[in-house]
Amino acid sequence: MGYEWLALGAAMLWAISSLISMVPARHLGAFAYSRWRMACVTLMLSSMAFINGGWATMTFDYVTIMMLSGVIGIFIGDTALFSCFTRIGPRRGGLLFSCHAVFSALLGIWLFNESLLGWKLIGGILVFSGIVTAIFFGQRQSDHSWEDIQGKLWVAIALGLTAALCQSLGAIIAKPVMQTSIDPIAASAVRMASAFAAHFTLRISGANIAKPTNPITLPILGMVAINGFLAMAVGMTLILYALRYGDVGMVALLSSTSPIMILPLLWVYTRRPPSLSAWIGAALAVIGTSLIVSH
Repeated sequence: MGYEWLALGAAMLWAISSLISMVPARHLGAFAYSRWRMACVTLMLSSMAFINGGWATMTFDYVTIMMLSGVIGIFIGDTALFSCFTRIGPRRGGLLFSCHAVFSALLGIWLFNESLLGWKLIGGILVFSGIVTAIFFGQRQSDHSWEDIQGKLWVAIALGLTAALCQSLGAIIAKPVMQTSIDPIAASAVRMASAFAAHFTLRISGANIAKPTNPITLPILGMVAINGFLAMAVGMTLILYALRYGDVGMVALLSSTSPIMILPLLWVYTRRPPSLSAWIGAALAVIGTSLIVSH
């Protein structure tokens, strides 16, 4: 399987998990939700790495780099993303987060001398244009609570862009390590454990921002665990595999199609079809993705 399909698979899992996250994230608050999710995923990935012998591929140098990647990309990035989602919903938040493809492409060209030329460049432009068209111009009136804007819009925009930038930086930091023989599952476990440790430290410090909005319940914990398994245990591991074989910018671009994949899922959930602009944007993204994968 090529790295393109790994990145697209991660995008689909992120789309599904973003919908699952809305209820527990608004119930617990962004910080408490992220902390519980990271605790669940750290346990999952650590167990998987122990079973497959992945821990034997880790060295001290790798650990420190992946810890830095985890703190920036997951602790800061993921928490900012779900803070954004709780304010403006997964559809609008998805547009802001998709900017990580632009950040990653620019950083990849600058740091790793990556290139985006020919049909891949055309495909990349179509994918990003499709995302913008589908999410930004595809808005319509909806009576669903997920479409409500809670709080100040500029705060949500700042959080979404922060999440996108941190996602890009986390991938850039992890890229050199992922090109070695390190086990991606063990690498994901280290990233997740470092993010959870940062969250746990913040919680025991007594900071008000880290306190849960409401106490956790068994159904909420179940949703958190399922979301964590799909998005982080599987999705982020697929991204790390993709980074081993593909350019940072291209992996980011393909994984940023998750806002497009959210559209039919939202249609099923809210029973309101996306607008014509949303479908046009989706078509552009599909055409662009086809050009990238086939060249």
